[in-house]
Amino acid sequence: MAASTNVLWMLLSLWFMEGLHLASSATCIKTERSALIKFKNTITDESNRLASWEGEDCCTWKGVICNNKTGRVEQLHLHNPAPFDYDRVNYDTSYAANYSRTCLGGEISESLLDLEHLFYLDLSMNNFSGAQIPMFLGSMISLRYLDLSVARFGGNVPHHLGNLSGLQYLDLGDFWTNRLAADSLGWVSTTLSSLEHLDLSGVQLGEAKDWLSAINMLPSLSLLNLSNCNVGTIPALPRPNFTSLVSLDLRYNIINSALPLWLFNVSSLKHLRLDGNGFSGRIPDVLGRLTSLTALGLSSNFFNTSMPDSIFNLTNLKYLDLSQNKFQGKIPTAINRLCKLQFFDLSDNRFTGEMLELETTPFLCFHDLEYLRLSYNSMQGPIPTSFGTLSSLRELDISNNRFNGSIPSTLGQLLKLEKLDVSNNALTGVVSELHFSELARLTELSMSLNSLAFNMSSQWIPPFQLKTIKLASCVLGPRFPPWLQTQRLVEELRISNTGIDDNLPGWFQKLYSRVHYLDLSNNNISGKLPTFEEGNVPYRRLILHSNKFDGPLTPIPTDVLLWDVSDNFLAGSIPLQNGVNLTLEVLILSNNQLDGEMPMFLCEIKGITVIDLSSNELSGTLPRCLGDLQGLAMLDLTSNNLHGEIPSSLGSITGLLSLHLGDNKFSGKLPPLQNITYLSILDVGKNELSDPIPAWIGENLSNLQYLSLFSNKFYGHIPPQLCQLPELQLLDLAGNNLTGGIPPCLGNLTGMIVEHSAIEYLIMDVDYGADVYAIVQGMERRYTKTLPFLTSIDLSDNKLTGQIPEELMDLKGLLNLNLSGNYLKGKIPGKIGHLKELVSLDLSRNQLSGSIPPTLSSLTFLSHLNLSFNNLSGRIPTGNQLQTLNDESIYMGNDGLCGTPLLKPCPGDKRGNDSDTPNQVNENYDTDDSFFPWFYIGMGPGFLIGLVGFCSVLLFKDSWRIAYFHYIERACKAILGITAAQAHRQRTRFH
Repeated sequence: MAASTNVLWMLLSLWFMEGLHLASSATCIKTERSALIKFKNTITDESNRLASWEGEDCCTWKGVICNNKTGRVEQLHLHNPAPFDYDRVNYDTSYAANYSRTCLGGEISESLLDLEHLFYLDLSMNNFSGAQIPMFLGSMISLRYLDLSVARFGGNVPHHLGNLSGLQYLDLGDFWTNRLAADSLGWVSTTLSSLEHLDLSGVQLGEAKDWLSAINMLPSLSLLNLSNCNVGTIPALPRPNFTSLVSLDLRYNIINSALPLWLFNVSSLKHLRLDGNGFSGRIPDVLGRLTSLTALGLSSNFFNTSMPDSIFNLTNLKYLDLSQNKFQGKIPTAINRLCKLQFFDLSDNRFTGEMLELETTPFLCFHDLEYLRLSYNSMQGPIPTSFGTLSSLRELDISNNRFNGSIPSTLGQLLKLEKLDVSNNALTGVVSELHFSELARLTELSMSLNSLAFNMSSQWIPPFQLKTIKLASCVLGPRFPPWLQTQRLVEELRISNTGIDDNLPGWFQKLYSRVHYLDLSNNNISGKLPTFEEGNVPYRRLILHSNKFDGPLTPIPTDVLLWDVSDNFLAGSIPLQNGVNLTLEVLILSNNQLDGEMPMFLCEIKGITVIDLSSNELSGTLPRCLGDLQGLAMLDLTSNNLHGEIPSSLGSITGLLSLHLGDNKFSGKLPPLQNITYLSILDVGKNELSDPIPAWIGENLSNLQYLSLFSNKFYGHIPPQLCQLPELQLLDLAGNNLTGGIPPCLGNLTGMIVEHSAIEYLIMDVDYGADVYAIVQGMERRYTKTLPFLTSIDLSDNKLTGQIPEELMDLKGLLNLNLSGNYLKGKIPGKIGHLKELVSLDLSRNQLSGSIPPTLSSLTFLSHLNLSFNNLSGRIPTGNQLQTLNDESIYMGNDGLCGTPLLKPCPGDKRGNDSDTPNQVNENYDTDDSFFPWFYIGMGPGFLIGLVGFCSVLLFKDSWRIAYFHYIERACKAILGITAAQAHRQRTRFH
């Protein structure tokens, strides 16, 4: 504690000195001024931050602090003045360019050695482009404070830094880049005994096996940050010596072990961050020893027990993060032995000495708790009403669990609450004004993906002004919630699938035209599309799909990243605008009534990655300039009226992953696309292309997973090069003019050998981006999110000859096989039963002969079968799944077939067996109508006499009576056993 106080006092003193240095009467030393000029001359300074480094008095230069009396340079504050945001640097090009411009770079001159009294050096947040940390820094023995964090140094950390025996503050951290490494930390322990602050975050310590033993030799250390250092394991430590340690950060080291017990002997700890390490098992009870903790982070691990009781000993906590684990069970509601309250008699202000045990409000222990994060676990049960006693709480995040029941109204009493996230649980019930009655500071509200219904008065005015509103899949409708009109600071509004069936109100455009993230999808909102103001908002996303917006398409805002207005009733042409100014990355206008030609301005949007204009009425030819979009990953123009040749310029989009041009009127040849080596989906089905299937598809497109060329005019043989596509899951060549045999090497398509879950395939039907159409189970289907589960070969309606290759039976992951409408001969392969995942099989309209293999009955997922119009003969197999496929049309056109479900019995069938028809049964028996009346007249008296005799014997003969009832008991047991076995077989069949 004393060491951390000294550092704080030193920093305050430095700040004070910085504020006073301009008033100093001393001027800088001439040699030191010269040293600074040499330093400036080797530095690159694009933004001219060192422009003030002119004139004789270097003590007046920006960032230079001198001693007031001696004029000696003692401090250099040269950190980047621009705030650093890692996400924005990586994804916001304008922010990244501005930040890069303000960075210092170049080479650090050894002239700094002439600053003999320099004890403070800060070069953080600059960019030295992977250069090594200068070794001469280890000779600047006056240094007490050295900050090189996020300065983009690289290579090994020089051991010479160990010469700085007076160093108290060392920060080399760069959590994100991992450019620095250290093979040992021995240099830390030898001479840096005064070190109080050590931040090596991002420095790779995989080779430094001595890291813990070295750090254990630093008795004054108060802060240690080794996050994202790849330390590997945490060695055993019998006795920790860093007894002054207040803050320990070991986040994201992927340690994968149980928690090391020595951690809980460092009783001085106030801040402990162990997130993202793969720790597993249970949290030991000794955690309760760390009673000084104010911050505890255990997120992103694998703890799989209930919430540990020992946490309730940590009554000083302000920050608790247990998110992204596997915690189970309910949140404790009675921790009697942990939570006690001294009770005062307020009437005469005298302490009564009584201790009250709180059975229903354990969280009163955490009177200072500000952040509680329990998201992404498996916790269940109701939300405790005691959460309402956490009077200091600013953030409550219990999202992505299994909490059920209603939301307690006590949450409305949390006066300091700023963020409330209960999304993606199993919560039900009504949300009323009472739930928000005192939440004046609330800025983020997330309740999405629950079964909650909002019931607010139309006159209600919330006490808060929200920035984030996430209420997707709650019930807000049928009218637009009037209270949204009161929210004037909203940056993110997500109210998709909320049952709104209303016109877009006039006030909406005024209030929400500059929102950063807007999602109104999957409602029934009608009216014209709103016009959005442009405000240079980064990451702006506007999602309005699946509504009833009509009229013309409004211009795309220039600052929008994602623009999705698909599945509406928009009509007219796409408005012309200047594509050069658009920041658009994703454009989705599918399933509307847009017409006209493809707009040329799309070719000017250099950053665009997704264009989806499918299912519209676009006409004309495809612009050749689309080939200039080198960042394009997906182009979907399916189901339009486009014609002409597919431009060969598309072959220059080398990063293209998904190309959908199906259901148009394209003609000519398939252009050379062999340079698009990352292509995963190629769909040009339902066009008028006429060409042999190019061999380069198999030779160059090694990442291809879905190939659809159906309903064109392709001719010639199926090229064997297609067998070289290891990832191929869909091969659809149906409806062309292909000839020759089926290449046996198709059995080598490893993407169809991996078995998928057919059940999962059958029940999933959710959209995801890329669409492919395929004929499965006799119907044309659209595959979106189910696409990864589709493995299919469709070669139907061609002119293929020869036999069905036995090798196809090795494709164990195949779900659909359609070879119908060809000239195939020979037998159905006997190993057809190996295709265990098969859902649909169509071999109709060929010239197949022989019997149907009995193994067909072992296909337990088969729900569509067509073997009609061949030359098949013999008995139709029965059993298992075939019992449910009792449609005669499956086998029609095969005169030699017999048995169920046909009305034709097979030779050798017994008279009256299951295969006999009703008419045949009547023919097998000689019926004499005069016989039956006398038969029944004689049967009645005979039955009565026999029954009386039998009962008389049982009445007077004890041994017979006992034997008879034993027999009845055995018979009942036998019947019950047979019934149970039959039931078990039925369950097995359907599971």
